[in-house]
Amino acid sequence: MTHRTTIRPAARPALALLLATAPIASFAQTSETLAIAETAPAAIADTAAQIERIRTLDDAGPMLNAVIAYNPDAAAIAATMTERPLQGRTVLVKDNIETREFPTTAGSLALKDNMTGRDAPMIANLRRAGGVVLGKTNLSEWANIRSDNSTSGWSAVGGLTRNPHAIDRNTCGSSSGSGAAIAAGFAWAAIGTETNGSITCPASINGIVGFKPSVGIVSRTHVVPISSTQDTAGPMTRTVYDAALLLTAIAGEDAADPVTLEAQRVADYTAGLDTYSLKGVRIGVMRDQVGNRDDLKAVFGTALADLERAGAVLVDISFQPDRQMFGDSFTVLMFELREEMGKYLGSIPAFPEGNTPRSLADLIAFNKAHADEEMRWFGQELFEQAETTTDREAYEKARANAVRIAGQETLDKLLADNDVQFLVVPTRGPSWVSDLVNGDNFNGSVGFGSPSAIAGYPHLTVPMGAIEGLPVGLSILGAKWDDHAVLKAGAAYEKARTAKLPAPSFERWKPAER
Repeated sequence: MTHRTTIRPAARPALALLLATAPIASFAQTSETLAIAETAPAAIADTAAQIERIRTLDDAGPMLNAVIAYNPDAAAIAATMTERPLQGRTVLVKDNIETREFPTTAGSLALKDNMTGRDAPMIANLRRAGGVVLGKTNLSEWANIRSDNSTSGWSAVGGLTRNPHAIDRNTCGSSSGSGAAIAAGFAWAAIGTETNGSITCPASINGIVGFKPSVGIVSRTHVVPISSTQDTAGPMTRTVYDAALLLTAIAGEDAADPVTLEAQRVADYTAGLDTYSLKGVRIGVMRDQVGNRDDLKAVFGTALADLERAGAVLVDISFQPDRQMFGDSFTVLMFELREEMGKYLGSIPAFPEGNTPRSLADLIAFNKAHADEEMRWFGQELFEQAETTTDREAYEKARANAVRIAGQETLDKLLADNDVQFLVVPTRGPSWVSDLVNGDNFNGSVGFGSPSAIAGYPHLTVPMGAIEGLPVGLSILGAKWDDHAVLKAGAAYEKARTAKLPAPSFERWKPAER
């Protein structure tokens, strides 16, 4: 059952007025660099149609469970934003990112009363640029860090998210609702978060664009955390241009998140996307990470042929990463989860009933006390392991190793040794059947996203076709701070793509007609 929240005028009479009259001087750079389109979108009609789709396809019908909460008055707010850069475009926000009008639950009943009244800095940037927060999306509870036997897309607050392309299939995670919602046409765009694959996997499996920016491009303040080393938010959209447009809006410095002060941003991530050419661009093909499926190899082969027709020079690469990177990264996640979660929980306002969790230990205790609701399908062994991972010296050594191996010794070395600007590889295989009893069924032989996640480098996935009606994506990887270049390459591939992309069926999967 989906927990549904709405914001009514009687409950928040000043909401539309507050958004309409917010000062715009503080986003002068965004106004200069985000060009307003010649024809403004029909904000009211678009938003009203999106809300109707949520009511028809999320609350009823196939009941995708992609949206936890939405604002039925969003169309009126959108109408006040048409003179700003995003022109009232609607954005759904993963429910581990704070917005002032909705609770931020991370999918857990422990945070059902977490009504902070705060906007994360990225959300404040979004509003100033004329974006409208339409609602909050479901996610894999606690961004899939509670258990290693979970089912992606399930949370105690939102239930199990269903894939619009086949409602008995998984949406991947942890930005499950964000991926499903955009595939279903519930909003112009969504914001997801990623620690390792949580934007790119659901984007690929739901047949949309997902971009994990370099860590530091977007602030993480007021986001329920896992890892200060690897966490980032990023756009999930239908096109690469839209991803670049949304990234331009939400990116920015934040004194409370020092890594953002070191970031190398560009003023406008949409600049040059329409004219960028792949002619003569050398691209490395990660042959050992394509997996063992002939059908996926065929779809990938079509994408490679498209890149070559667009003028790219493809360079085959055979490479196996140093597996120490994975073990050390896991140590980093376990240590940082306990520390960062404690900091976050310590920052939230006290709940009215006085049961405010203030530490990871408090969350563990809550889950034990509410095991029937929280732990029917899987446990909390990762939470418990994180609570006992306290050796700082071991953590600091593991962090240095993981970041060095993933960055300098893997991605940087591959790009330099092969004289290539980008790497390409299938993002994931097709979606699997959702199974709450047995958990996820990943094909671990496909993809090469972990080094980008661990090192904090950019990773873009763009739809490249389908297998039996189930979408699969093409990953484009680049060097740290090369976010703009990666987006331009993705836009060029998008223009060159010849594969037919599937439309969501909103039905159970059945074999494609031959």
